Amino acid sequence: MADQERNNALLTDEVRDLVALIKDTDIAEVLIERGDAKLHIKRAVAQPAIAQHMVPAQMIQAAAATPTATAALTPASAPAAEEPSGYVVTAPMVGTFYTTPAPKDPPYVQVGDEVKPGDVLGIIEAMKIMNEIECEVHGRVKRMVAEHGQPVEYGQTLMVIELL
Repeated sequence: MADQERNNALLTDEVRDLVALIKDTDIAEVLIERGDAKLHIKRAVAQPAIAQHMVPAQMIQAAAATPTATAALTPASAPAAEEPSGYVVTAPMVGTFYTTPAPKDPPYVQVGDEVKPGDVLGIIEAMKIMNEIECEVHGRVKRMVAEHGQPVEYGQTLMVIELL
């Protein structure tokens, strides 16, 4: 009976070997069933950090100078949407944005901090996985838009960086 249980169970060494196989090859998914034991291993798909690049002021002014029919329908009391100037860092996924690695730790960055490519700007928790948001430019944090612990949508502005 012990031999049968051993044959039916997936041994820890076998699981490690399968994980290494998936890691070192292009295999995306493995499903193994042995007796009552089932093992399903699936490679996680990495999502690159996406950030919007700044738009030159001349283009914004040219677009504002072009008259549109909808401009007459907009009430004068409606506030104009503020166009961020600088490098806009956006959320590459839906999740919860955190500015600190742990509740009592200091924030990764604050307004006025100088950042360079590779610096961690914050974390987005998605499906219980913490995804670091890395800086792609050299600059200074101009404005924090997203708040710590708040849900963010894909493409939502997290912060604006003034290029140096």
